[in-house]
Amino acid sequence: MKKVWYPVIDYMLCTECGTCVMKCPHGVYDIEKAPSPVVKNPEVCIEHCHGCGNRCPVGAITYVGEDTEWSPPNSKKSEGESCCSSSGCGDIPEEKKVVIDYLYLDLHTCDRCIKTGNALDEVMMILTPALQIAGYKVEYRKIEIKTEEMARRYRFLSSPTIRVNGHDICQSVAENNCKCCSEISSADVGCRVFEYNGETLEVAPREMLAEAIFLAMFRSPEGSCSCGGYVLPENLRIFFEGK
Repeated sequence: MKKVWYPVIDYMLCTECGTCVMKCPHGVYDIEKAPSPVVKNPEVCIEHCHGCGNRCPVGAITYVGEDTEWSPPNSKKSEGESCCSSSGCGDIPEEKKVVIDYLYLDLHTCDRCIKTGNALDEVMMILTPALQIAGYKVEYRKIEIKTEEMARRYRFLSSPTIRVNGHDICQSVAENNCKCCSEISSADVGCRVFEYNGETLEVAPREMLAEAIFLAMFRSPEGSCSCGGYVLPENLRIFFEGK
């Protein structure tokens, strides 16, 4: 049985105070990387323990599996918005602002979503300070696409998707069968694969993500925006119906 309760760090809010790492009595975090909070042992996290989340001074910690309506006590984040509400999509983004969205179907059991999300977290933890020094305001959002309605609202094409200022970092959609999501929906469902250095990969590597983010930041806005005409892919329709 896969672990469905563990903390998720919003590195855009995190100030690396080290409180969560040093105060966790269960050994969830990697002590060697303190004060940076890196979840090393999610399997030892205690279900419905909000110890680190309650202590976090900036509300940067949420939990996979949270169903108690708990929310970070010090959070100033707003609720998720549609892709166009803040990033501008086809329009020119706000000056010196980078909005990075990670859109996914599942972080409980889908290895692709979990591992690509973890890789993106690590990349953002490194890139964010550099971008901020360069004068950029960075916003990093994780958005679970739970329903067909959400898929239509975000013009979602494939899981997982990474967008920079509303633009998919991948120029096309390629998929193969995803055992995890097929089990969730009791149907044959495909998830995204990534083409990088001549290889087809089910999990996006960190170097690919970092390179793609930089390219997307300075790419011409034509051709890769999530706005425009949208039709729900048959693959996603099957997933949501089965789920």
